[in-house]
Order: sequence, then C-alpha cells, then structure tokens
Amino acid sequence: MVSSFQQRLSYNTLSDLALALIDGTVYEIVQGLLDIQHLTEKNLYNQRQKLHCEHQALKQDLTRKHKDALQSRKSHNLALLKSNQQAELEALDIRVREEQRMMDKKIVAEIDQKVIDQQNTLEKAGVPGFYITTNPQELTMQMNLLELILKLQQKESQSGVQ
Repeated sequence: MVSSFQQRLSYNTLSDLALALIDGTVYEIVQGLLDIQHLTEKNLYNQRQKLHCEHQALKQDLTRKHKDALQSRKSHNLALLKSNQQAELEALDIRVREEQRMMDKKIVAEIDQKVIDQQNTLEKAGVPGFYITTNPQELTMQMNLLELILKLQQKESQSGVQ
C-alpha cells in the first residue's frame, strides 16, 4: 500500500476493518462480488465482440454487394452507381459508429451500476469505508480498501488461519 493511502485511513477505520474481517464473512462477500464483477465484465466484452462481428459482417456483405453490382454494371450508370455505393458505405459507417457508441454507453452504465451494487452490499455488511459514492478520490480509497482486504485474505489462506 502507498503511504498516502495508509495515512488517510484512521486508526478507527483500520480497527473497524479488522473487526469486520474476523469471522471471514467479509472475505466471502468480497469474493462473491469479485466473481459477479468478472462474469459481468466477460458478458459485456462478449456483447461488444458480438456487435463488432455483426458490423464486420454487414461491411463485408455491403462490399460484396457493391463488387457484384460493379461487375454486372451498365457503362452508362457507372458514376451514379459508385456515388450510390459511397453513400451506402457512409451511411453504414455512421450506423456502426452510433451503435458502438450506444453499446459503450450501455457498458459504462452497467459497470457504474455494479460499482453502486458493490458499495451498497459492502456498506450493508458493515465494512468500514464503504458507502455509495461517485467521488473519484473516495472510489480510489474504496478500491484500495478492497485490495487490502484481498491481500489480507490471501495471507490468511496461505497461513491456514481461516
């Protein structure tokens, strides 16, 4: 832990944290939250990848359609055909960017909600330092507390205390 983090934790907070960790329940809660977070992240990643693959397929289909149209073209409408194809390609690019932007917004909102759920769960479990917040410094403090809890859990399981 960085010393600035240690300095910001009061003796009372550390003492309360030690008491909260005694029976091992907090470790189980944190591990459960971590498992849920990993599943959520994997699911969101898979959704993003699926959208990306769908977009790639759409672009390939459009390119194939354009190539076929050019091969079977009549010479008198080549300029118009190319102009229409360029417009179709630009429209698809706009659609793809918008769908990606919407997916990214959905992902961020879902991750933000997971953070709130985790804060709420840990607060209800009586873990000191946890409450619902969006303040970046307080979030960093909570992440550092979680890291400390995970390190303590690892040390306990290595020493066979649990």
